[in-house]
Amino acid sequence: MKKALFLMSLVLLLGACSPFSLVNSETYNDADLASYKTFRIVSPADGDLPPGMEMVTYYNITAAIREQLLERGFSEDPNSPLLVNIGLTIHREIQTQPALPPGYSPLSGPYFNGYYPYFMWPRDYYWSSYYSNAKIITGIYKEGVLTMDFVNIETKVPLYSASVATIMQNGNPQFRNLKGIAEAVETLFSKFPVPLLPQYRSK
Repeated sequence: MKKALFLMSLVLLLGACSPFSLVNSETYNDADLASYKTFRIVSPADGDLPPGMEMVTYYNITAAIREQLLERGFSEDPNSPLLVNIGLTIHREIQTQPALPPGYSPLSGPYFNGYYPYFMWPRDYYWSSYYSNAKIITGIYKEGVLTMDFVNIETKVPLYSASVATIMQNGNPQFRNLKGIAEAVETLFSKFPVPLLPQYRSK
């Protein structure tokens, strides 16, 4: 019994030491993501890389996202209506505030005064479809928060969003290595509404 309690405490302690934390995980518009069978990930052809992100980091992040989706039964298709959009910001304190009213387009640059993730496919394109109580992440400093939106690009309706902190090295503008990025993206998907296929659950 004591051994079991010790092992459980060790697992909890190790989990608490994880450098990654899920900032938010939210489904919009009563979306049934399991009804989608395909996906495509935003590419530099759809917009611009966030400032500070190089192509190698983009490829590492998208490879980790792709793996998570394939292990949930999705197939990659360049014509899929389900787009995975990527955003990044580097601010410190985390809080949420209501999304701006439909039709409002911020004009203060890619970081929107330093408080908003830079999305490769501009979020304004589908912002007007948000519910009035949708949340955005603001005020994040040197946390390297990576945000992932799932959007139906045919209807421009947002379906799901999640954010994970510390995608960048603490106190260092460098992105984490391949293993660190994979672990961060695994945390990003930790509350994703479509579970892993049975054969991947024991990994």
